[in-house]
Amino acid sequence: MIFRGSYPEVTIPDSALTPFVFARARELGDKPALIDGATGRATSYAELDDAVRRVAASLAARGLAKGDVFAILSPNAVEYAVAFHAVALAGGVVTTLNPLGTAEEIAKQLTDSRAKYVLAAPALHGRARAASAHLSLRELFVFGECDDAATPFAQLYESDGVAPEVPIDPREDLVALPYSSGTTGTSKGVMLTHRNLVANLRQIEGTEHARGSDTLVGVLPMFHIYGMNVIMNFGLYQGATTVVLPRFDLEEFLGVMEQYKVTMAHVVPPIVLALAKHPAVARYDLTSLRTIFSGAAPLGERLAREVSSRLGCHVKQGYGMTESSPATHMAPDDPARAKHGSVGLPVPNTECRLIDVETGAELGADSEGEICVRGPQVMKGYLNRPDATQETVDSEGWLHTGDIGYADREGHFFIVDRKKELIKYKGFQVAPAELEALLLTHPSVADAAVIPSPDEEAGEVPKAFVVLKTDQAATAEELIAFVAARVSPYKKVRLVEFVEQIPKSPSGKILRRVLVARERAERK
Repeated sequence: MIFRGSYPEVTIPDSALTPFVFARARELGDKPALIDGATGRATSYAELDDAVRRVAASLAARGLAKGDVFAILSPNAVEYAVAFHAVALAGGVVTTLNPLGTAEEIAKQLTDSRAKYVLAAPALHGRARAASAHLSLRELFVFGECDDAATPFAQLYESDGVAPEVPIDPREDLVALPYSSGTTGTSKGVMLTHRNLVANLRQIEGTEHARGSDTLVGVLPMFHIYGMNVIMNFGLYQGATTVVLPRFDLEEFLGVMEQYKVTMAHVVPPIVLALAKHPAVARYDLTSLRTIFSGAAPLGERLAREVSSRLGCHVKQGYGMTESSPATHMAPDDPARAKHGSVGLPVPNTECRLIDVETGAELGADSEGEICVRGPQVMKGYLNRPDATQETVDSEGWLHTGDIGYADREGHFFIVDRKKELIKYKGFQVAPAELEALLLTHPSVADAAVIPSPDEEAGEVPKAFVVLKTDQAATAEELIAFVAARVSPYKKVRLVEFVEQIPKSPSGKILRRVLVARERAERK
């Protein structure tokens, strides 16, 4: 059975991304497009459009050509949007880097993506330089100033603003290259075309997700597809005002929501938890808030109802993946049509199937299976990984999400489990295989397996099951510290349990599902 949402189909123009997003920028003129939440500095639509054109012209003059990869390593900033769209307008491809990444992690992505330019925040400049030390970069840019030869990003504003006219084939040419672990394994470059992102903007619009009159808060990271396309790009496309924050701090977040009368907040479940439970929330006037939209990880029905009751606003969910630009499902904007606990209906122009994980048979309503989606938002593939692409997108164009769910009789989808082995820590993907490989480099570790362990605040945290060598000793604290020193903070192992043996299949594959079932049983 193929499921389609009740949203009307939408038309998708064959347009490059930036001209599509900025089509109304001149008309909107002095209206604030982006506001720096920390300083209050506002950038109007006309100013933003001019900045993008000036930077695009400068990049082209410095040698950036169609298809060149430009890496951005920075927390959220108004200039992030300028850089992203300037590169896109000049025909380049933006690969977005996690600012929490280690120099080694950053170097891997720069090498794999064959980045020719890097732009870093001042605090991350040293890490960017170390990561790119053995690469043939053309130029390293930095927001603000630094004490070496990196080019200040502000210099790129010094041009005539005549952006190059680069011929773009929206269906084939890439515009973004975020990295994702997909359904399993190591991080891979997700090739997203201009059409992928434009299509998803139109699809999101077709759900009546947000309006030009809305004020949004952009606290979720722009390097992540959620922050990139659902907040940054969609807000600009709609003509809304987005208040940008570099990171989540509850008091700062609440203060910005009150000060700027935010009407729609895009968040993840840990933020919803704070809004529902934290006493500080009561000190702020959030009466302007119309909608909370939660994504990146499932949000339970009870928590959704609790925060909706406390703040008097509509709480709805969406679902998607980096590989789908990201949105594939969204709950209706009308509270009467939405269902708490549901990730919503398939967005326009999107087909869904449910597949039995054991037999591969197609399922109907009220039957749990792997969710598969097909539509114009599905990625072109993984960079230089045809094998991984074929494992994820089949010959008929169905993207196998690795998530287990069901659809009710009205077509609302619910996520119940995950076939894929990724751990979702506060919405970030953590690949167990990466942590297992790292643990095996410790001199005392004979074998290891890592699984998600439920956590009220984070959703899930990495838990390691470890077999020690017979002649060696190590404490849980020692192994936790060993991993923490070598990975991004969100990847840290939080729990360690020593066992005599790791369950494996006859072929040697770790049976994580056995450990997951045991963990759940013990917690119950």
